[in-house]
Amino acid sequence: MDYKKVGRYVVLGVLFFLPVTFLLFLYPATHNYQPLDIINESVLDLEAFSSDTEEPIVLKDHITVLGFLGTHPMQNAIQASNLKELIYDKFKGFKKFQMVILMPKGTEAEVKKLKAEITQYEDIRFWHFVYGEPADIKRVYFSLKTKTDLNEDLSVEDVFIVDKDLNQRGRIDDRTDNELEKKAPVYGLNGYNCIEVAEVKNKMSDDLRIVFTEYRQKRKGEFNSDTRRASDLSGTTK
Repeated sequence: MDYKKVGRYVVLGVLFFLPVTFLLFLYPATHNYQPLDIINESVLDLEAFSSDTEEPIVLKDHITVLGFLGTHPMQNAIQASNLKELIYDKFKGFKKFQMVILMPKGTEAEVKKLKAEITQYEDIRFWHFVYGEPADIKRVYFSLKTKTDLNEDLSVEDVFIVDKDLNQRGRIDDRTDNELEKKAPVYGLNGYNCIEVAEVKNKMSDDLRIVFTEYRQKRKGEFNSDTRRASDLSGTTK
């Protein structure tokens, strides 16, 4: 018996079947994942805002990361840089993805400086800064489910995920495995703190991928719409 030839066939067989086996294990996970919770409905759209683009910037029919950098955006350059490197660069190629930052009118010059600070001539055509009156910015913010107050300068460290149907996405139950074992009280995740790199890189990135997977499956007719709503959980407050 030619043991070298047998060994070669065994190695080739393992190399062929191992990836197939891995995909078979992966297949149920991709079709039975937990959709990202809808924690709030009817987020206010942006009709009251203007931008420097020819087309109006709206939330409807887009998957949006929504943020607020306030009257002094250069002071929040770290937040913007984290978003650029950890979220925008990763998802800018996804269909209907956009990042929208609500700015007070009169901050256009500082926004121009901020863009130069964080982009270095890179493509940011899916990152929009829109401008409105303070009252309009507050109205949009108050239409979100939040745990933090908008600062006096109209900024906040959190950013929010808004889906194509103007629903805010997040986690109704954000407890860790250890906290689940200890039966700690339920707490959610409504916004993602841009200063916390781990939160943006891990939680927010994962949650966005889930939303994109959901819409991709909807286009293919494979999506299971059995998802939780915030109203299903009693005792949750803004």
